[in-house]
Amino acid sequence: MKKGPSCGHARAYELADGRSKCKRCGYRYRWRGAWSAGRLSDATKHELLRRFVWGVPVYRQRFGGPASAPAIERFYRLVRACMAWTEELREPFEGALECDETTFGGARHGKRGWGAYGKVIVFGIIKRNGQVKALPIAAHGRAEVMRHIQAHTREGALSYTDEWQAYATLRMRGKRVVIRKAKGKPVGRDHIKGIEGFWSYAKNWRYPYRGVPGKYFHLSLGEVCYRFNHRDQDLKPWLVKLLKATSRQDINSKLVQIR
Repeated sequence: MKKGPSCGHARAYELADGRSKCKRCGYRYRWRGAWSAGRLSDATKHELLRRFVWGVPVYRQRFGGPASAPAIERFYRLVRACMAWTEELREPFEGALECDETTFGGARHGKRGWGAYGKVIVFGIIKRNGQVKALPIAAHGRAEVMRHIQAHTREGALSYTDEWQAYATLRMRGKRVVIRKAKGKPVGRDHIKGIEGFWSYAKNWRYPYRGVPGKYFHLSLGEVCYRFNHRDQDLKPWLVKLLKATSRQDINSKLVQIR
């Protein structure tokens, strides 16, 4: 949605010189979408989007690519920022949900577990047979997890979780089903295979990229969530429409995240 940079109002007059005038505050501005950012031609962008949808990393396009490797990397970063921005605006979930947490990062010597060096802790929520939300969290603790649950779920939801005590307070927001495991397998008919399946999907999708810089990890995670939530659609038309409808100003804050 085209919003004014001054007050964020979505309605504006179209002026003869190509600019827009906000109907609320009268501020005049020239709206610029993410598609028009950069100097790449439309034909090059369409070709890069086709390769992006196929999951071709930049290092595999360094010879014979439609643009230089830095230009491709910048364009792909812009696409991922739009995808992450869209996922961030997704409505809170309700109904039957599965909650879980995991770590992302390569194998390293030293401490293991949640405090392992170089690992990023990610918390995820998935609707049964539906969409997913995944967010990097600062620490593996109850306060951090509950803060995201309150922000991304509605009260009254039915939550399926493991036995971690941090989820105990979920009973104050709705119902909670505890999944107990024996030798790594759930006991009984209840399970959290939906979110566990997403973790496998996300890690396998990111594997060909051979690592992501920490300041861009949130973009990579947003990309994987967007792909999963649109797994039944042809992504290229969706991405073209998304890039043309998303303001460059909206995603500037998403391009880099220092943790």
